[in-house]
Amino acid sequence: MAKGDILALHLVLLIVMMSEAPPEGIKHVVPIKQVEKPIKITEQAKVELQSSGIMDEKGKLKLKGVSPKMLKRMKLEAVDCPVLNSEIGFMQCYVCKNFFSRPTGKVYCKGDPI
Repeated sequence: MAKGDILALHLVLLIVMMSEAPPEGIKHVVPIKQVEKPIKITEQAKVELQSSGIMDEKGKLKLKGVSPKMLKRMKLEAVDCPVLNSEIGFMQCYVCKNFFSRPTGKVYCKGDPI
């Protein structure tokens, strides 16, 4: 193997290793799972959604830049919340103060007590 090939391979390995590690301050990496029926959003989550402008007075979700088709799919997703120790809908997870980001198929959770 040439010296340049070894360096390229080393660089690729570093990139893969860096992409697997969660950001600093993240205690939990929670997988997202599909459910048959949408999980009901708690009243507290509804208030947070309405105050942030994501939900209107009638209870309809509206996210800028997110199509209705994607919203429908997000309603059929759930996570096993490590903070609440229960299964919750992704939309409730999304408005939680512990939500950090959502890479493909998982949620980064800060894990602080609520």
